[in-house]
Amino acid sequence: MPLLSLRGAAKSFGAVHAIIDGSIDLYGGEVHGLVGENGAGKSTLVKILAGVYQPDSGQLLVSGAPTVLHGPAAAQDAGIAVIYQEPTLFPDLTAAENIFMGRQPLRRGRRIDARQMRAQARALFERLGVRLDPGRICRGLSIADQQIIEIAKALSLEARIIVMDEPTAALSAAEVARLFDVAATLRAHGAAVLFISHRLEEVFEICQRVTVMRDGRQVLTRPLAGLTADDLVRAMVGRQLDDRAADEQHTPGEVVLQVDRLTREGVFTDVSFDVRAGEIVAFAGLVGSGRSEVARAIFGIDRYDAGSVAVGGRPLRGASPTSAMAAGVGFVPEDRRQQGLVMDMSVQQNMALASLGRLRRAGLISSKSERNFAADWGLRLRIKFGRLTDPVSQLSGGNQQKVVLAKWLGRRPSLLIVDEPTRGIDIATKAEVHRLLSQLAGNGVAILMISSELPEVLRVGDRILVMREGRLVAEYSRSDASEETIMSAATGQLQEQAP
Repeated sequence: MPLLSLRGAAKSFGAVHAIIDGSIDLYGGEVHGLVGENGAGKSTLVKILAGVYQPDSGQLLVSGAPTVLHGPAAAQDAGIAVIYQEPTLFPDLTAAENIFMGRQPLRRGRRIDARQMRAQARALFERLGVRLDPGRICRGLSIADQQIIEIAKALSLEARIIVMDEPTAALSAAEVARLFDVAATLRAHGAAVLFISHRLEEVFEICQRVTVMRDGRQVLTRPLAGLTADDLVRAMVGRQLDDRAADEQHTPGEVVLQVDRLTREGVFTDVSFDVRAGEIVAFAGLVGSGRSEVARAIFGIDRYDAGSVAVGGRPLRGASPTSAMAAGVGFVPEDRRQQGLVMDMSVQQNMALASLGRLRRAGLISSKSERNFAADWGLRLRIKFGRLTDPVSQLSGGNQQKVVLAKWLGRRPSLLIVDEPTRGIDIATKAEVHRLLSQLAGNGVAILMISSELPEVLRVGDRILVMREGRLVAEYSRSDASEETIMSAATGQLQEQAP
């Protein structure tokens, strides 16, 4: 008997049918993969299992008994724990307080036993094989550390059904390996694990069965034995993907971005490189190597202590996003929900945020101009939405990422910095983003891309720069690079060879 069965579930939001036929069986002692494009209904299905949404129709059975989840607390009581794609922590509380929110250990007088809570959190982190201070405030933590806290929270519930929604999207290779060890332990103890990922190699490594969703429907459920990645891709998108656009080589032009000996004490040191028009330069390295921090300093979000940044031959003075934008720089951040979008604002308002100067007439924003601007970019980037006036929070992760891209592309930048542009995005949307970056480079835009996915770095980057512990340690052309050489440089196994 499955530990959990969802049969014929349907869920709509106004005119948008998020799920038409969501059906899945989760068995104890098994890791079950769930794959599909963004917008296929995976996240909605996860929220049904978490008790966040109630299905409009269908049936949920837990251990064979019909079950109605009226909220997240009911899901926890039913033995279901969910690790969401995007961290959902209280930023001003500690790691331990986030893990045990609502379940804090108490001492006499029903006072919270902070010492015991920290000790239990520390034991969970040790089980995960990570060093993280249970007393650390969560504000300012990296996405990877926030995800580790989410995983520890789920493990603390000792649930029999564990749902992992893109848990590895922001983790390093070592952290992914540790997570897979934890999943294997859960499976060995009889838990049912639902593993959602856009990285098919992970699905084949950790899962025994897989379900594919397309356009809100379950289209395939089979054991992974005998299946190939191409089989899953065809089931997900209903066609064979054409990846040729991202494999094109670009001919670089004049230097657009010049970074000279950029230093921020304790974060990165003596970083020098350039990016030319029509060129995609990929920043590789482990999480915490300083890649994102260099990008934030270039755009003026963070101050730097020494060095210089020039765009188009002119120094960027003042180290502020305003001066960077005026110089023709666009920045797509790693955390789209916290840093790239205003979640309560509409799709069209988010797209227009960086271009209000062009849309303003006599000091007022023209609603018609804003709508036409958003409709144009929505069509160009194939963004799926119900209405342009819907909150951007209603879009899938991949479509939210496209909105962030549209916001900056609308400014027609000469330099575009993209930090983890395909994190949490499905294969088909990822191919579209790669094709878009290639087209931009073909039109003369200089692109600096930061990515933790080595296949993406090798496929999209014309040049690859590798950072380690805040220093630029290696540079490769696409033809000279391989996953082995990049990882060796990132982990310090190669002698430093930065230019």
